[in-house]
Amino acid sequence: MKYLFFAIFALGFTNNTQNISNQNNPSILSNSNFKGKIIGKKMKMKIGTEAFMATLYDNETTVEFKAMLPLTVTMSDLNGNEKYAQLPTDLPTSTTDIGTIHEGDLMLWGANTLVIFYKTFKTSYRYTKLGHIDNPRGLLSSVGKGSVSVSFE
Repeated sequence: MKYLFFAIFALGFTNNTQNISNQNNPSILSNSNFKGKIIGKKMKMKIGTEAFMATLYDNETTVEFKAMLPLTVTMSDLNGNEKYAQLPTDLPTSTTDIGTIHEGDLMLWGANTLVIFYKTFKTSYRYTKLGHIDNPRGLLSSVGKGSVSVSFE
Protein backbone atom coordinates (compact mmCIF):
# COMPACT_ATOMS: atom_id res chain seq x y z
CA MET A 1 0.00 0.00 0.00
CA LYS A 2 2.83 2.37 0.87
CA TYR A 3 4.45 1.70 -2.54
CA LEU A 4 1.16 2.25 -4.37
CA PHE A 5 0.76 5.64 -2.66
CA PHE A 6 4.34 6.59 -3.56
CA ALA A 7 3.85 5.54 -7.22
CA ILE A 8 0.64 7.59 -7.53
CA PHE A 9 2.27 10.59 -5.83
CA ALA A 10 5.33 10.37 -8.12
CA LEU A 11 3.17 10.04 -11.24
CA GLY A 12 1.08 13.08 -10.25
CA PHE A 13 4.20 15.13 -9.50
CA THR A 14 5.76 14.18 -12.86
CA ASN A 15 2.60 15.14 -14.79
CA ASN A 16 2.31 18.47 -12.95
CA THR A 17 5.98 19.24 -13.56
CA GLN A 18 5.54 18.48 -17.27
CA ASN A 19 2.46 20.74 -17.49
CA ILE A 20 4.29 23.59 -15.77
CA SER A 21 7.32 23.26 -18.03
CA ASN A 22 5.09 23.12 -21.14
CA GLN A 23 3.36 26.36 -20.09
CA ASN A 24 6.72 28.11 -20.01
CA ASN A 25 7.94 26.57 -23.26
CA PRO A 26 6.73 28.46 -26.35
CA SER A 27 7.67 25.52 -28.57
CA ILE A 28 4.73 23.52 -27.19
CA LEU A 29 1.39 24.58 -28.63
CA SER A 30 -1.45 25.25 -26.25
CA ASN A 31 -4.13 23.89 -28.62
CA SER A 32 -4.58 20.31 -27.46
CA ASN A 33 -6.30 19.37 -30.74
CA PHE A 34 -3.11 20.08 -32.69
CA LYS A 35 -0.82 17.09 -32.94
CA GLY A 36 2.55 18.73 -33.39
CA LYS A 37 4.87 21.33 -31.99
CA ILE A 38 6.99 24.13 -33.32
CA ILE A 39 10.35 22.89 -34.50
CA GLY A 40 13.50 24.72 -35.46
CA LYS A 41 12.96 24.09 -39.15
CA LYS A 42 12.98 27.33 -41.07
CA MET A 43 11.59 28.06 -44.50
CA LYS A 44 12.31 31.13 -46.59
CA MET A 45 9.42 32.84 -48.34
CA LYS A 46 9.87 35.48 -50.99
CA ILE A 47 6.97 37.79 -51.79
CA GLY A 48 7.92 40.23 -54.50
CA THR A 49 11.25 41.68 -53.36
CA GLU A 50 10.65 40.97 -49.65
CA ALA A 51 11.96 37.86 -47.90
CA PHE A 52 10.39 36.36 -44.78
CA MET A 53 11.50 33.47 -42.60
CA ALA A 54 8.92 31.06 -41.25
CA THR A 55 9.14 28.41 -38.55
CA LEU A 56 7.37 25.20 -39.52
CA TYR A 57 5.40 22.94 -37.21
CA ASP A 58 6.43 19.33 -36.74
CA ASN A 59 3.66 17.33 -38.40
CA GLU A 60 3.06 15.01 -41.33
CA THR A 61 1.65 17.85 -43.44
CA THR A 62 4.81 19.98 -43.22
CA VAL A 63 6.98 16.97 -44.04
CA GLU A 64 5.02 16.47 -47.27
CA PHE A 65 4.94 20.22 -47.95
CA LYS A 66 8.73 20.52 -47.54
CA ALA A 67 9.14 17.70 -50.08
CA MET A 68 7.52 20.02 -52.67
CA LEU A 69 10.11 22.77 -52.15
CA PRO A 70 11.32 24.84 -53.84
CA LEU A 71 7.88 25.96 -54.95
CA THR A 72 6.55 29.15 -56.52
CA VAL A 73 2.82 29.79 -56.64
CA THR A 74 0.54 32.63 -57.63
CA MET A 75 -1.61 33.43 -54.63
CA SER A 76 -5.01 35.12 -54.94
CA ASP A 77 -6.60 37.38 -52.36
CA LEU A 78 -9.64 36.35 -50.33
CA ASN A 79 -11.66 38.45 -47.88
CA GLY A 80 -8.97 41.13 -47.57
CA ASN A 81 -7.08 39.05 -44.97
CA GLU A 82 -5.49 36.09 -46.74
CA LYS A 83 -3.71 34.88 -49.85
CA TYR A 84 -4.31 31.37 -51.13
CA ALA A 85 -3.09 29.02 -53.86
CA GLN A 86 -3.86 25.49 -54.94
CA LEU A 87 -0.95 23.09 -54.46
CA PRO A 88 -0.10 20.61 -57.23
CA THR A 89 -0.93 17.61 -55.01
CA ASP A 90 -2.99 16.88 -51.92
CA LEU A 91 -1.28 16.84 -48.53
CA PRO A 92 -2.26 14.85 -45.43
CA THR A 93 -4.47 16.88 -43.10
CA SER A 94 -5.03 17.20 -39.37
CA THR A 95 -7.51 20.03 -39.05
CA THR A 96 -8.14 21.91 -35.83
CA ASP A 97 -10.50 24.60 -34.60
CA ILE A 98 -8.27 27.64 -34.84
CA GLY A 99 -10.39 30.23 -33.03
CA THR A 100 -8.12 33.18 -33.82
CA ILE A 101 -5.96 33.42 -36.90
CA HIS A 102 -2.88 35.60 -36.50
CA GLU A 103 -1.03 37.72 -39.02
CA GLY A 104 1.70 35.51 -40.45
CA ASP A 105 -0.03 32.15 -39.96
CA LEU A 106 0.61 29.57 -42.69
CA MET A 107 -2.10 26.96 -43.00
CA LEU A 108 -3.68 24.40 -45.26
CA TRP A 109 -7.38 24.60 -46.11
CA GLY A 110 -8.72 21.25 -47.22
CA ALA A 111 -6.03 18.99 -48.62
CA ASN A 112 -4.42 21.27 -51.20
CA THR A 113 -5.04 24.98 -50.56
CA LEU A 114 -2.07 26.82 -49.09
CA VAL A 115 -3.03 29.97 -47.17
CA ILE A 116 -0.96 32.88 -45.85
CA PHE A 117 -2.88 35.12 -43.45
CA TYR A 118 -1.86 38.76 -43.39
CA LYS A 119 -4.38 40.01 -40.81
CA THR A 120 -5.48 38.78 -37.39
CA PHE A 121 -9.14 37.81 -36.96
CA LYS A 122 -11.46 35.28 -35.33
CA THR A 123 -12.69 32.30 -37.32
CA SER A 124 -14.88 29.23 -36.96
CA TYR A 125 -13.13 27.44 -39.83
CA ARG A 126 -10.81 24.48 -39.41
CA TYR A 127 -7.31 24.38 -40.90
CA THR A 128 -4.19 22.24 -40.76
CA LYS A 129 -1.37 24.30 -39.25
CA LEU A 130 1.86 24.50 -41.25
CA GLY A 131 3.81 27.24 -39.51
CA HIS A 132 4.13 30.93 -38.79
CA ILE A 133 6.12 33.79 -40.29
CA ASP A 134 8.68 34.73 -37.65
CA ASN A 135 8.39 38.49 -38.14
CA PRO A 136 5.34 39.42 -40.23
CA ARG A 137 6.20 43.15 -40.18
CA GLY A 138 5.73 44.37 -43.74
CA LEU A 139 3.69 41.33 -44.78
CA LEU A 140 0.55 43.36 -45.52
CA SER A 141 2.37 45.77 -47.84
CA SER A 142 4.28 42.89 -49.51
CA VAL A 143 1.20 40.89 -50.43
CA GLY A 144 -0.57 43.98 -51.79
CA LYS A 145 -3.96 43.76 -53.43
CA GLY A 146 -4.90 41.08 -55.91
CA SER A 147 -2.66 38.19 -56.91
CA VAL A 148 0.99 37.88 -55.89
CA SER A 149 3.78 35.45 -56.69
CA VAL A 150 5.23 33.71 -53.62
CA SER A 151 8.30 31.46 -53.56
CA PHE A 152 8.93 28.94 -50.79
CA GLU A 153 12.35 27.34 -50.22
